[in-house]
Amino acid sequence: MTSIHGHEVLNMMLESDEQYSETSLIQAILTRFGDSAHFHTCSAENMTAAQLVEFLKNKGKFIPLKEGFSTHESKICQHKKREPPGSLF
Repeated sequence: MTSIHGHEVLNMMLESDEQYSETSLIQAILTRFGDSAHFHTCSAENMTAAQLVEFLKNKGKFIPLKEGFSTHESKICQHKKREPPGSLF
């Protein structure tokens, strides 16, 4: 099973420069990453697209707009990725 970091979804939103509803964002995620993809973040894992959208909304990652919402670069945490246990690098 493929697991995609939530940052990739936020970056997709930035690149598209579109406004989304929850439904349209879930559809865009499924179109881009596939129906079988699961998602993780720095603090959660094994989420569906709908669960990820809800998670990101609750974390304040979306910026409300006139019609829907978007995000901003400042909403993406910039911490260093941790290497998996047992990694030499």
